[in-house]
Amino acid sequence: MSLLTIGTVAFDTIETPFGKAEKIIGGSASYISTSASYFVDYSNIVAVVGEDFPAEALGRLRDRNVDLQGLQIKTGEKSFFWAGKYHIDMNSRDTLDTQLNVLASFDPILPDAYQNSEFLMLGNLSPDVQLKVIKRLQKRPKLIVLDTMNYWMDNNMDDLEKVMAKIDVLSINDEEARQLSGEFSLTKAARKILQMGPNYLIIKKGEHGALLFNEKEAFFAPALPLEDVFDPTGAGDTFAGGFIGYLAQTDDISFANMKRAVIYGSAMASFCVEKFGLDRMWELKKSEVNDRVQQFIDLVQFEIKLD
Repeated sequence: MSLLTIGTVAFDTIETPFGKAEKIIGGSASYISTSASYFVDYSNIVAVVGEDFPAEALGRLRDRNVDLQGLQIKTGEKSFFWAGKYHIDMNSRDTLDTQLNVLASFDPILPDAYQNSEFLMLGNLSPDVQLKVIKRLQKRPKLIVLDTMNYWMDNNMDDLEKVMAKIDVLSINDEEARQLSGEFSLTKAARKILQMGPNYLIIKKGEHGALLFNEKEAFFAPALPLEDVFDPTGAGDTFAGGFIGYLAQTDDISFANMKRAVIYGSAMASFCVEKFGLDRMWELKKSEVNDRVQQFIDLVQFEIKLD
């Protein structure tokens, strides 16, 4: 099944308590499409970079069967750049530099070959750009997943509400869910957010797992205890890529299958944090993915006899 991802392809400079990586490949579309590539035969992306973006990095994406027809390369301009430093707990970070560059004027152009995409992943971008993509698709995809962040809630809430009214799944973290809903309880927050348009809500809790909600049911997936966490950058996008990649592979968007997709997304995210940037994801083998999913199963599987 065809998968289309809208997001950023960018440069990151990342510092954690375990080291520093300068000007490495990042961006939501890079993480999402790389993660999804372990489930779908090919995926399409719409993004923009400057002429400074290395051909070798684009080759890495092509090696993962990522179609780049929708990637705009702006001559004479620079790619989006972000720099951040993580605190010792690895859950909080400081943004040191953000340079929008080509992203400031990004107008998503969808090639004709992408028009029949059945699964759409709207990576973290301005809601007005996400809305343009939905409107420019001649046929509504079978499933639309949206990722956003508190910045857009603070600065572009009107457009964000318009996008949420048109999607199927919203994926945000617990802090964003509380801000969006005004509720501290995540169960109450989910109830309010589902009234804003999405049929399903994923609330990511980092090292504490992820929650999946619809109007009637809830599902919790734990995070896998890891010995080494070097860099959490892109973990949420990698989760999203595993989630929608698995759904596209199985062509099943039932709540029961979304539970499985959350586990696969969590497994992919657990690999991402083991090295800086996309380094771990480039070298991953499908057998490792299967083994990691089995670890999740073993983590939560138990037998109990009730009186």
